[in-house]
This record gives sequence, structure tokens and C-alpha cells, in this order.
Amino acid sequence: MTGRRLTSLIAYVTTAATGVSLLTGCGVLPGATGGSREPVTVMTWAPDQTRATNMPGMPAMAQAYARWVNSQGGLDGHELRVLTCNEQNTTAGAAACARRAVREGAVAVVGSYSQNGRAFMAPLEAAGIPYIGGYGISEDEFTSPLSYPVNGGQASLIAGHGMQLAAGCRKVSLVRPDTIAGDKLPDLLNSGLRKASHRKAIDIPAVEDAAEYTEQADRARARAGDEGGCVTAVLGERTQTFFDSFRRLPEEEKDKDGSTVRISSVLGSVGQPLIDRTGGAHSPFEGAFVTGWYPDADDGSWAPMRKVIKEHAFVDNRVDPSDAGVQTTWIAYTVLKQVVESLDSDRVTAVQLSHALDNGVRIDTGGLTPALRWRYDDLLGAPGFPRIVNHDVTFQVVRQGRLVAQKPGFVDVGETVLAAP
Repeated sequence: MTGRRLTSLIAYVTTAATGVSLLTGCGVLPGATGGSREPVTVMTWAPDQTRATNMPGMPAMAQAYARWVNSQGGLDGHELRVLTCNEQNTTAGAAACARRAVREGAVAVVGSYSQNGRAFMAPLEAAGIPYIGGYGISEDEFTSPLSYPVNGGQASLIAGHGMQLAAGCRKVSLVRPDTIAGDKLPDLLNSGLRKASHRKAIDIPAVEDAAEYTEQADRARARAGDEGGCVTAVLGERTQTFFDSFRRLPEEEKDKDGSTVRISSVLGSVGQPLIDRTGGAHSPFEGAFVTGWYPDADDGSWAPMRKVIKEHAFVDNRVDPSDAGVQTTWIAYTVLKQVVESLDSDRVTAVQLSHALDNGVRIDTGGLTPALRWRYDDLLGAPGFPRIVNHDVTFQVVRQGRLVAQKPGFVDVGETVLAAP
């Protein structure tokens, strides 16, 4: 080959390679999702196969979301990579998941569940990694400057539940976990009851992972009374176990005067999947009051999530669109998507994400929550829960086996949370 021909061939190959590079950078090549933009790695964790509350649908929803968004070209051109971790409902498990997120370069932890806030927030804070849209079960989610909650957590649910029960219950018994987190629930419920000049609830602590609750059920039933009494249980996944024990109480203990005690709970302890599993319209939860964060599962606002689940998680029975954990994860990833889009950057870092969130990027969740922002002025500032920005709840009731709205729209419980001791 002559020198001239070799030079021409090299020039051709170089030009062709440059053209391919340019096409790749523009995202033109078939199958390209991010072009020159770097992938965005995040983590979603939740407990699974434990004796207490399990939330396998949350990491499963995160994986389905990643499949969907990457099929659409990624997050503003960035491939979304989701790491998942079993938090195991232990402090060691939560800390291990957080350390793995740091080690593997996650820029955020998104849509996760853990009661062990102190164990996971310290490693995240040390690495500057934001915690976006946690389930809202731990106090640290509402105190850490790197936490960006999408709901009002247990505080809003329980305070709102007190308001819901005050309108329909003469006396209330509260069965709740005998834990540090559970110790806060009576004051929150009572703040809602006081909103309607109602008496305090009877507080009945219980072991969180007990195999049966006959003693607590008997006590709750007796203290609530027979005329207009209500028994509410907030025990996470063990709520079903409690109401099984409640249902098996001797008939004379359940209904002395011909009237029945009404049962109630909050979303996350009772939800549509549990109602379906226990008989639907014939479920023991028929007629129960339930307070939730979001619209009921049949609301049209959930249509985009349902479409993603149908197309990208249709064979995964962990992903139930009626599950509060799945719903929270969807909203959390909606936040992540809009924040990344607001950056319009080839590389996304943890610092960029937290800076954008702190400086007022406004998130539209399509009616699932009010518009979300985490500026200082947007924070509720409630004692113990200063970082609540969404203090709306929904009042629901079980009718013909379906959780439906007891009253339309959202109920703002911000003042009630602020009034809690």
C-alpha cells in the first residue's frame, strides 16, 4: 500500500470514528440512552423476609421505574442505575445498606423504608448523599438536613387519624408498637382527637413482632366500650395479626349491648392488599376507617404509575399499585426525575441534587401530593418533625372491600401536628 493510500485510509477511519462519536454524544445511535451523559446511580432499600414489617415492593418498584425511564432515554439523557438492599429491619442492616450506597457511588437514596434512621443517616450525611422520599417511618427523616420527605410520615397519619376518629368514635383504644417510634404515637393521635374536643385515647403498647395479640385485643375492646367505641391498631405488617386476635375474642366480649366496636388504622398498617387477602367485601376490615397520605388506589392520578407497572413489572407480584410503599417509591422517583431534569448537566452529583432541592426546585406529582418544595420557608417546623413539607392526608373507609375516599380531597393536618406535645 502506498504512503498516499495509507494516509487517505487513516483519514477516512478517523473521520468515520469522529462521526460515530458525535452521533453517540447526541444520542442518535439506536439503543443509546444517555450519550455522553454519565449514568446516575441511586439506591433503594427496604426490609424483606423479616418477622416485622416487610416492604419488598419498594425496591421492586424502583427497578421497574428504572426499566421504564431507561426505555424512554433515561433521566434527562442519563441512564438510571438502581442498587437495591435488604435493610433487614435492623440497625446493622440499615447501616450496611447506607455504607454500600456510599461505596458504590450512589448520588441519592430514593424511595426507601427503614425504622433505623440514626443508623443510616449518619453514613449518608458524612458522604453528603440526600435521602429522597423515604417512607416516613423514622424520626431522622424529618430532622436531617439531607432528608427530603414526600409525605408527612407517621406524624401526619396519626394526627390526621385522630381527627378522622373524633367525628365517628365515642372512645378510642390505640394499640401501637412498644418502641421508641411507637412511644410518640399516643400524643399525635390525641392531638387530632383534641381538635374535636375529644377525650384522650387509651394507650396499649404491644410487642411489634408478636405471634398473637389476644391480651391486647381484649383490653382494647373492653376499654373502647360497646357504644360508639373504636379500636385502632398501628402495628405495620403485624396489624393483621392483631385483628385476627381481635376477631377471635369470645362473642360476649365483643358485643355486650348489641352494638359493635369499629376498627381503624392507617395506610401502611392496613391497605388494599391486606383487605383483598382477608376476604375483600367479606374482610373483617369492612367499614374500617383508614387515614392515608395519598388519594385512594383507584384514583385516576395513579394511572401513569399503573401503566409503568403493567409494562415493566407485570410478572412481579411484589409490585402492588395499591401498596403505600410502592406508591411512595413512585413519588420519590418522580422527584428524582424532575430534579435531574432541572440540572441539565452531563454529570449529576449528590451535592448538585441536594443544592437544587434546598434552593426551591418545585416538584409536580400529578395530583398525588401538593406541589413539593424543600426551601426553609416550606418546612412545617413542627417539634421533632421540622422537615415536613407535605402535611396533607386523606380520609378513607373500606366499603364493599375497597378503600375509597370517605371525603373528597386532602385534609391539612399541619396545625394538628404542630399542636402535638
